[in-house]
Amino acid sequence: MNRFYVDIPLSLNATVMLPENVFHHWVRVLRAQTGEQAVLFNGQGGEYRATLAEIQKKTASVHLQYFDPEDRAPSYQVTLGQVMSKGDRMDYAIQKATELGVHAIQLLVSERCEMRLKYERDQKKIEHWQQVAIAACEQCGLNRIPSILPPLSLQDWFSQLKPTDGRKLVLAPSRQPVRFEAPFPSSLYLLVGPEGGLSQAEIELANTNDFECWTIGERVLRTETAPVVAMSALLFAYSAR
Repeated sequence: MNRFYVDIPLSLNATVMLPENVFHHWVRVLRAQTGEQAVLFNGQGGEYRATLAEIQKKTASVHLQYFDPEDRAPSYQVTLGQVMSKGDRMDYAIQKATELGVHAIQLLVSERCEMRLKYERDQKKIEHWQQVAIAACEQCGLNRIPSILPPLSLQDWFSQLKPTDGRKLVLAPSRQPVRFEAPFPSSLYLLVGPEGGLSQAEIELANTNDFECWTIGERVLRTETAPVVAMSALLFAYSAR
């Protein structure tokens, strides 16, 4: 069954009009007919089964007949601090982190960052990445949309975090293995550097702000691969407790 994110209020037994983008995709592109069903969710938790009630020239209405409260989100929240990269690599990192249940993605700039967004381009790029996250949720079954947060410098991000916010990890070389043992924290912060990696000074800055260095295996991972491996490791660790 098709799943669509809709940025409108939803309630059981209500009849609502489809947003333009969902109308175009479901009715115009997929050629849905009256009586067909789809799943709608608005990021507020759970999902609704919707039946296409009436099709008009430029819009359509659906009737919400069944509510499933399941979110399918992990029992913990991960905020991914991702240094931005160019091209499809950033799209991939956001898409896969979303599929693995990331709570929010903080865009970051660093010494070796490939991107320096200009103010007038910031919002368009952020909106694009937010849409990547929405599409990933539609496809994988999650009902909570991770927020894509505007770019910050590492120092500015660190200054926003408190020692009590949760466990903080930075992907960086370390001789001390990171262990996941009870009691498991309910929130984590994961810092992933750019293609060229974080500088030693940036790693030390992260350490002084309570970030533990976490080395995953002996390979050097690409910037778009690193969050996928790290999020997968966290998912396994929390599932196996």
